[in-house]
Amino acid sequence: MADAATLEGPVRTEGMIFIAGGSFRMGSDEHYPEEAPSHRVSVDSFWIDETPVTNRQFRAFVEATGHVTFAEIPPDPKDYPGALPHMLQPGSLMFNPPTHPVDLRLWGEWWTFKFGATWRKPYGSGSSIKGLDDHPVVHVAYRDAEAYAAWAGKALPTEAEWEFAAWGGREGAEFAWGDELTPDGRHMANIWQGNFPNENTKEDGWARTSPVRTFPANGYGLFDMIGNVWEWTTDFWSTRHQADALKACCVPQNPRGGPEADSYDPRQPHIRIPRRVLKGGSHLCAPSYCRRYRPAARHAEPVDTSTSHVGFRCIVRPAS
Repeated sequence: MADAATLEGPVRTEGMIFIAGGSFRMGSDEHYPEEAPSHRVSVDSFWIDETPVTNRQFRAFVEATGHVTFAEIPPDPKDYPGALPHMLQPGSLMFNPPTHPVDLRLWGEWWTFKFGATWRKPYGSGSSIKGLDDHPVVHVAYRDAEAYAAWAGKALPTEAEWEFAAWGGREGAEFAWGDELTPDGRHMANIWQGNFPNENTKEDGWARTSPVRTFPANGYGLFDMIGNVWEWTTDFWSTRHQADALKACCVPQNPRGGPEADSYDPRQPHIRIPRRVLKGGSHLCAPSYCRRYRPAARHAEPVDTSTSHVGFRCIVRPAS
């Protein structure tokens, strides 16, 4: 296969939806600063997975290839100068809700690095994914998602491709489905209800991940583009979007994001780990804390980091 990102040869597109290319207004000027400025871009046509990759699908990949995820490998001390030796063990970040209200500026109050947490053991040693075959796979770092995509003859989407698909043919609304978060009281995505992070009323029926296809599909027939789990894209993180092109003829076509060097976390100048863009929000997004359950929303994630609320889906680009 010449290129896993293009449809050449016997690539299987079952379980995928074809998205006809077009232009749209990417980003938002109304919410978080990293979403601005809103600007017009164009993308070519592509196929995209109908749902996030599930535990069942990821298991098939691991059984076929023997892939070992990043969370299952001891960290290399050279990559983490100053790290405490006892922390250099395999594991992953796991949401651990406190029992009382906490300062929402201190994310360490509800996140813990759990030794032994992997895609197979989402809550650490002693847990399993029994009964979770149709839930999105989690605790996958960027390289794990990329490896799965290559094995499947697919690719990970760019931020622009992902956002275009998430709108489902709609543009300019507050949410992917319209201007109301819960139209007529109906929950449209798996997000947080209640006071984050200590109280989840589970009005949508779920405290953590939910099976894919639990909530309504968008206008393109895609499930869980919003909520449930964040999803990896290939774009390196940037703190802002590019402005609109000065001329209509120069609207960016298939933008690929900024340079890797700009993605490093300035708060950790001695750790040079690239960050990629996550899209879609997750079951932890809450009106009281994180209103990122929107197509334009975006979040930075280091490529070496896996968590209990990040997954991915794949695309195939038709050969030109």
